[in-house]
Amino acid sequence: MSEHGESSGIEGVLVRRGDAGYETTWASELWNDLKPERYPDVIVRAASERDVPQALKLARSRGLRVAVRAGGHNWWGSPLRDGGMLLDLSGLRRWEIDDNSATATVQPGAVGSEFAAELARRDLAFPAGHCPSVALGGYLLSGGLGWNSGLWGPGCASVQEITAVTAAGEAVRCTEDEHPGLFWAARGAGPGFFAVVTGFRLRLYPRPAALATTSYVFPLAAVEPVARWAVETARELSANVELSFLLAAADPSLTVDRPHAKVVTVAATAFATSRPEAVRALRPLHSCPLAERPLSRQLDEPTSLAALYDAARELWPERRRYAADTLWSQEDYASLLAKLGDALTTAPSAKSIVLAPVSPVSQEDELLRNMAFSVLGESYVVPYAIWDDPARDDVNIAWLREAMHTLQPLGTGHYIAEADLTADPSRAQRSFTAPDWERLRSLRAEYDPQGLFFSYPDGS
Repeated sequence: MSEHGESSGIEGVLVRRGDAGYETTWASELWNDLKPERYPDVIVRAASERDVPQALKLARSRGLRVAVRAGGHNWWGSPLRDGGMLLDLSGLRRWEIDDNSATATVQPGAVGSEFAAELARRDLAFPAGHCPSVALGGYLLSGGLGWNSGLWGPGCASVQEITAVTAAGEAVRCTEDEHPGLFWAARGAGPGFFAVVTGFRLRLYPRPAALATTSYVFPLAAVEPVARWAVETARELSANVELSFLLAAADPSLTVDRPHAKVVTVAATAFATSRPEAVRALRPLHSCPLAERPLSRQLDEPTSLAALYDAARELWPERRRYAADTLWSQEDYASLLAKLGDALTTAPSAKSIVLAPVSPVSQEDELLRNMAFSVLGESYVVPYAIWDDPARDDVNIAWLREAMHTLQPLGTGHYIAEADLTADPSRAQRSFTAPDWERLRSLRAEYDPQGLFFSYPDGS
């Protein structure tokens, strides 16, 4: 049975494999209903930051390697490793917001959408993740492609300081000047990070007071001309406009005679200070010269962050099985989406989608400075296999991997947060530039010489 770890000094809950509560605890560690068959020997749910060094002390004494969970939203299930200890930080959800300095200190288990809602009440904002259930810990460690990141940069660009517990059990403050290597790695290393972050100090931004969205929906057959038009038009959009493609099954109201038809949606959201500014920002998209008539069109529709999160919940509903992968590329979106569109028509699940943000993050040198995360291509795509039936796991995962295999020759890298790191041993390495990968390896050797923390799944 589960127990409080008095003998180890742990205030939270400690569950060993074989305990009566283990299976329930194990299953709850991932948001995804697809659970990999990997089983930690021990799961520790921290009650406070004080539990972190105690848990690491216990792991060292028993020769257990450690994996860390904040929100359990990683698609390939990085917190679940065979053997070792899973250190669950999801109970560490506090934040402190300083309105005067426009900064906040947050714990890793804080949920991005809840944090964003509290900031909005204070007329502040932060580029939290698009999916409402994502916790800030894993999101920030992996870089963080979130709301309005074209203007604000990846979430990790706004991390000013972290508090981390090292493999030796020492709590250290990390900035550009103190433990600069650990600070650099914490901004992009993702599930291969070699310490436990218990707190992030974040820079905040004025809340965009007016949000508006323009969208077009076309038959999937038109994806190439649609992509060329949208990407060309995107060059005229300001940095505070977030533009993306979504390839998915059509809303039944749009294709009554073809209930399983696939469509391509072009959607752009402006994060502006006023309604007139939002309309001006979206104006380049008002004119669509394509001969193909869109199935639907909405111009400058007022929206809100809450509405955007509601739409994200519909895109990624709970209680489903997911597999995802990512690709950076120098190839144009028209070519990439044509190939993925062909793949989508053969997907074993009608729920599967392809998401392709255009310029998903600002590429300004200042916003990308001093971080392990880096932009590895001009284009970026993310296919998701989404299904319900456990008996269809193999066929859906095989579909995703075949689609990515087709694209692989066009790829320049992956995004560590959503890449299927179990698909190929080179995935983790290909998520970083060559110098950054070598620096990560060197820093791991410095801060975790005994290999206390699990690394990427190829073991490097």
